[in-house]
Amino acid sequence: MADLTNAQIAAAFDELPAGARILIVDDSSPDGTGDIADRLADVHAGVSVLHRPVKQGLGPAYVAGLRRALDDGADLIVQMDADFSHDPADVPRLIAATAGADLVLGSRYVAGGEVGEWGRTRRAISRGGSTYARRWLGLEIRDLTGGFKCFRREVLEAIDLASLSALGYAFQIETTYRAVKAGFRVVEVPIFFHDRRVGESKMSRSIVAEAAWRLPKMRLCGNRG
Repeated sequence: MADLTNAQIAAAFDELPAGARILIVDDSSPDGTGDIADRLADVHAGVSVLHRPVKQGLGPAYVAGLRRALDDGADLIVQMDADFSHDPADVPRLIAATAGADLVLGSRYVAGGEVGEWGRTRRAISRGGSTYARRWLGLEIRDLTGGFKCFRREVLEAIDLASLSALGYAFQIETTYRAVKAGFRVVEVPIFFHDRRVGESKMSRSIVAEAAWRLPKMRLCGNRG
């Protein structure tokens, strides 16, 4: 986020639906993201910032942001990255899809979806992770590891955010799996995923390992209801 120009940020705001509110979650990022977010909140009335003093992982940051959105009364909550990997221009399409769904996933791996700028190894890890999760959990969803989602409020209230403990990308899988098991309708909308221009991916061996051992546990818990 720290390298974005004012023009790019303004264009992103223009793509959002009227009345939309933006919550930026910052885990004391060392690249100055929190300061930039505070300046945006000073300029735009619809922007607020949730500062978390200690990095606790991707999952806890998502939970904190989703809980704040619920507490603020949101009926539809869009979860997305703030580095333009997820295109703000796609937000209206995800929101529109909730007319026939409870959870909408911005999907890289359905017809019309695509990933740009990734090398073969990163593509293989991402696709392989979704395939592994799909087979373990018995789901037809193509992109289980993506983080671009639009939830109806009822979904987040039903899946028990307080019990989610995954630190990495397993969080994305578990929220979707719980929504399916709770009987909510999940649909995928194709997106073009842009690789970040600066910074490093949060993908690591420990995150991959966490997802690998959590999936059998999710399946077991799901079978128990």
